[in-house]
Amino acid sequence: MAEIDRHIAGLLLRSKAVILEPANPFTWASGWQSPIYCDNRITLSYPDIRNFIKEAFRTSISEHFEIPDLIAGVATGAIAQGALVADIMDLPFVYVRPSAKGHGRQNLIEGRLKAGQKVVVVEDLISTGGSSLKAVEALREAGAEVLGMVAIFSYGFELAAENFRKAGVELHTLTSYHILIETALSTAYIQKDQVEIKEHARS
Repeated sequence: MAEIDRHIAGLLLRSKAVILEPANPFTWASGWQSPIYCDNRITLSYPDIRNFIKEAFRTSISEHFEIPDLIAGVATGAIAQGALVADIMDLPFVYVRPSAKGHGRQNLIEGRLKAGQKVVVVEDLISTGGSSLKAVEALREAGAEVLGMVAIFSYGFELAAENFRKAGVELHTLTSYHILIETALSTAYIQKDQVEIKEHARS
């Protein structure tokens, strides 16, 4: 995966998936606020970019895990990404809701999952890891063996690393905040005074 992380960071910047609003910070699902938001769903609108990410996911899964029985995406941001990965790997696909559906069958996991199946979870980005690990917990409660998780991007917070360690979940990301910022600065996409994300995020 050498240099893949920098190339994907460049693709995120090229597609304008990285959004900066220093005067009006974004509120993440974790409740933290940050002047930067990485909306990886935008990459789906660019066939060449989504195909590259899909291939990079397949490579990462092949390098770090045994071939799973199926792929699981985390709703809603990674449903499409997970389905693309499952398709290229010719594997079944399910997705995990943040909470059980309030009507019909009231599913938390959509799709067919059998107890004992080995699963790799696909996520679009990791901030604190809370919502991602809730999906892992749901899969485990349904009887799945979660091999690990892959994600496009991580903000690199130590809290997230600790949460994944405690949950016993192996995480691999295609690129990171550090690489993204280096790439953005080198291309003048952002200025140096706009990159103090971690400090602002904790306020």
